[in-house]
Amino acid sequence: MEHKDKIWDVIIIGAGPTALAAAIYTTREDISTLLFEKGVIGGLAAITDKVDNYPGFSDGVTGMELSDQMRAQAERFGAQIELGEVQSVTTDGNIKVLATTSGEFKAKAVLIATGTSYKKLGIPGEEEFYGRGVHSCATCDGAFYRDKRLVVVGGGNSAVQETMFLTKFASHIDLLVRGESFRASDVLQQELKEHADKVTVHFNTSPLAIVGEDNKVTSVEARNTKDNEDISFPTDGVFVFIGLLPTTKFLEGSGVKTDEVGFVVTNHLLETGISGIYAAGDVRAGATMQIASATGEGATAALYIREYLKHFDK
Repeated sequence: MEHKDKIWDVIIIGAGPTALAAAIYTTREDISTLLFEKGVIGGLAAITDKVDNYPGFSDGVTGMELSDQMRAQAERFGAQIELGEVQSVTTDGNIKVLATTSGEFKAKAVLIATGTSYKKLGIPGEEEFYGRGVHSCATCDGAFYRDKRLVVVGGGNSAVQETMFLTKFASHIDLLVRGESFRASDVLQQELKEHADKVTVHFNTSPLAIVGEDNKVTSVEARNTKDNEDISFPTDGVFVFIGLLPTTKFLEGSGVKTDEVGFVVTNHLLETGISGIYAAGDVRAGATMQIASATGEGATAALYIREYLKHFDK
């Protein structure tokens, strides 16, 4: 892609639902738009087995199908997607300069829509076996565990949803919940009960280490924090769903304000405090972490950016 001297109207960092929705709106207004994505087009939505609460799909829709449709729509209007990683964002006067793995890019406005990534347990064995027995995407890796035993860690909506998806493959699943009860919605808890033949739930159970040999996971060592007893769970694989962290490390030194966790702080106009730099979706402090609201914020950000560009250089 020729980019050395080009100044884009807007560069969107990320290509998940927020970014794609924003790109649909900007490109329809003939605002030149480039999206940068370092991972999967569609973000975490794309690797979600089924999205059941997105308006307009009465029977639900797979995350990949929803992402593919949004990408096709954005590209139909002229959005361009570059696969690569943004490493830093700086300003040169009123121009924004992005250092990336594909070189330097410039824009009049920037939308931060990088979303979140999965938290890790931070226990021995997790890094060693990551991608080789330890996973954070059931739809990506679940099929490798047909007729195998699994351990899932987490007690929220994602953990319960992914556990139910994994029952398609696994012979048995031990679901380790660190608290004394689920944080997942009542609806999902009721659905999980339908899989009691394959899923055993262990409350007050914290994993201590992931153990393996010959490059294979063999067990999860855990502790029952209520009884203070150590337990070993034999397993062929581990799936971790314990929450999300904002993808904002690249903003260090940019001047963009983040909260104590790392989420981007904005005002009600989705402005970051640096003129021409906006943030929307799950990466923003106060976001609701829902695909429907993420797309809404993307559209809203696009409209604010349109107004900003009207007065650019004036």
